[in-house]
Amino acid sequence: MKAAVYHGVHDLRVEEVPVRELKDNEVKIQVKYCGVCGTDMHIFNGDGGCFEVHPPLIPGHEFSGVVAEVGAKVTSVKVGDRVSGDPNDMCGECYYCKNAMQQFCTNNVGVGTTVDGGFAEYVIMREKQVYKFSDHLSFKEAAMAEPISCCLHGIDLCHIKAGDTVLVIGGGPIGMIMLQLAKQAGASKVILSEPVEEKRAQALRLGATKTIDPIHEDVAAVLSDYCENVNVVIECVGNVHTQEDAVHFAGKCATVMFFGLASPEDSFPLKPDEVFKKELHLTSSFINPYTFERAIAVLESGTIELGELITNEVPLDDIADVFTKPEYRRTGKVMIRIS
Repeated sequence: MKAAVYHGVHDLRVEEVPVRELKDNEVKIQVKYCGVCGTDMHIFNGDGGCFEVHPPLIPGHEFSGVVAEVGAKVTSVKVGDRVSGDPNDMCGECYYCKNAMQQFCTNNVGVGTTVDGGFAEYVIMREKQVYKFSDHLSFKEAAMAEPISCCLHGIDLCHIKAGDTVLVIGGGPIGMIMLQLAKQAGASKVILSEPVEEKRAQALRLGATKTIDPIHEDVAAVLSDYCENVNVVIECVGNVHTQEDAVHFAGKCATVMFFGLASPEDSFPLKPDEVFKKELHLTSSFINPYTFERAIAVLESGTIELGELITNEVPLDDIADVFTKPEYRRTGKVMIRIS
């Protein structure tokens, strides 16, 4: 099969690779689309993602497709079913799995991070990780199940209440999903801080009640004029400077969610006095425990606008351009068209 193989830092090649045989409890999926994630960019740049990466590896963990073959003991899906896959396969047996913290499973298999993933014509995963979706959902939309499942876990940890004010920092696809979920969770004011004018305009169309240009505006001053207190800050950039900003812009008793993935070596100064005097709750969100089926339900409901977020469709043969050409950084979600 044809696949994009990561061989090391800045070395991603499209080449022919063999397809292994299925085990009895596995499903082979013919991939239609696979989204490019910030984690994929970190891997490409040698930073790693949520899990340690050992090349050669086929990345890609946001995918959808059609069941092409099933193992002898598979009963829940059949050939021809339209499916997406949860890439984080937990053992169910370690301490963390047995104590409702499966995201920290010590034996986790990460499709696209620890084993071959979706930037390929076929991907293989265990039956329990495969989720069917209906005919009215497109393959491109279904490929968003994984990022939405991650966002749902993050939103859950923000504990947004009806009437809250939420500040989202960063207007990429994740930020746009987060602002929509925050609105649905009951926030009365949803603010986006984003330097790109087109993204600020998009945020207003998607339900933001206010946008701020952090380059040309005084964010703290705008927030002071617009609301009494920022109850939740969701940082979606993955940059230590915006993470530091998130702490500064948070209001009294606020939750600060570090959702964006920064480089493992990066750090920023944190003043405990600021955390103390505002009684902040600093938290983060690690992958997508127990949320993938909910993500499919959200997609099926049509309550999240995805049409504006998926801005580029790139054939597998040209995947390297997405990682090397800067113009893709200013757009929304890039989908790799596999078949």
